[in-house]
Amino acid sequence: MVTIRLQRRGGKKEPFYHVVVTDSRRAGGGSLEQVGFFNPVARGNSEELRLDLSRVDYWLGVGLDGFRFVYEGPRQ
Repeated sequence: MVTIRLQRRGGKKEPFYHVVVTDSRRAGGGSLEQVGFFNPVARGNSEELRLDLSRVDYWLGVGLDGFRFVYEGPRQ
């Protein structure tokens, strides 16, 4: 099953997440493609969320599951 997940990056108390498409059947949980990022501590002109919607549409057509969480964003 193909799912979309947030992959944590960044340092301590400075979270940064890559939005990645993964195959849950794949050993080790390696990602297939990075389709965006989420920066919850963005300040000023920094972008908080960026998604490549054309790639997300492609993966939805292939059978992507779990997009609703990322689209709505993590609850704060």
